[in-house]
Amino acid sequence: MMKNSIDTEQLQMVRQSARDFALAHIKPHIMTWDEPQKFPVELFKKLGDYGFMGILVPEEYGGAGLSYQEYIAILDEISKVCGSIGLSVAAHNSLCTNHILSFANEEQKQKYLPKLATGEWIGAWGLTETGSGSDAGGLSTVGVLDGDHYVINGNKTFITHAISGDVAVVMVRTGEKGDKHGVSAFIIEKGTPGFTAGQKMDKLGMRASETASLFFDNCRVHKSQMIGDIGTGFVQALKLLDGGRISIAALSLGIARGAYECALKYAQEREQFNKPIFEFQDVSFKLADMATEIEASELLVKHAAMLKDQGEKVTKAGAMAKLYASETAVKVSNESVQIHGGYGFTKDFAAEKYFRDAKLCTIGEGTSAIQKMVIAREIKKDVL
Repeated sequence: MMKNSIDTEQLQMVRQSARDFALAHIKPHIMTWDEPQKFPVELFKKLGDYGFMGILVPEEYGGAGLSYQEYIAILDEISKVCGSIGLSVAAHNSLCTNHILSFANEEQKQKYLPKLATGEWIGAWGLTETGSGSDAGGLSTVGVLDGDHYVINGNKTFITHAISGDVAVVMVRTGEKGDKHGVSAFIIEKGTPGFTAGQKMDKLGMRASETASLFFDNCRVHKSQMIGDIGTGFVQALKLLDGGRISIAALSLGIARGAYECALKYAQEREQFNKPIFEFQDVSFKLADMATEIEASELLVKHAAMLKDQGEKVTKAGAMAKLYASETAVKVSNESVQIHGGYGFTKDFAAEKYFRDAKLCTIGEGTSAIQKMVIAREIKKDVL
């Protein structure tokens, strides 16, 4: 593993703690969760005990109070063992919990952060809709003020923890469609009348990370549940997605690392023509490329996290890290299957799961094309 000046002793301790947790509590159960698409709620309570459900939340709210560097290290180690669990940890921490931490008032923080940070509650975050995936300004879910309540109607799709989540932060149109100041964010608790979840989606990969739709049928939410001022939800969401890209980049890095390590091990154990297949140039060159691209991804992810910790703008750095690391995860996991040969196409080896899980990394938090649009927009500013 690459080490540099930002790998402090504390950071290494945090990384080791996450590695030990993943090996002890996740690895033995990977396929028993993956096959039936079981979302292991009990595991997330245990993750809370270790501080992994409130990684960025200050200790005063029950969190671990760690940096982004430590956050990506935790995601890296967990995702190296299981991308599904890494995805859920990322969604809970960087979206729902971080939205409340970043933009909610003190009363809202005191009410929700301790439960989310300790794993007592699991969080969901609702932005995406059937007709507005990357078009966050074209939301159709509408909230109309009626006295002291907003009456919300509509639906969200591809929502992590839609069924098991205890609370969701949801973006709702409270103004004109397409107006970036026409969207507001609401905290909505499970059990609120008119707020329901759909059936679990049957997915190619990330199967142990629960995904479903959210439905709002005349759902009455008190105006005190709005985060920030009316019409600021869209801007809040965009700022969160900057950090969310770093999360998916770290998730991608972990998956790529896991796929690479199992391929490297197999290549040194599998023999053909009386020698390990690692000795064949085609295989060793594949592994050399994989190792190089993983280290490049790690540098990009750590750079983005460093900027985030320093309070700097991370739009370009986060998009670059997400773009490169996610495409690396897909490429490395594909090559891992190839190196395993026919065995890589079976569930007897981990390569096939990394292959299935990796693809979401190029889709979640915006496709590769979206990242390139973001990067292009940012680099254009460099010459103006």
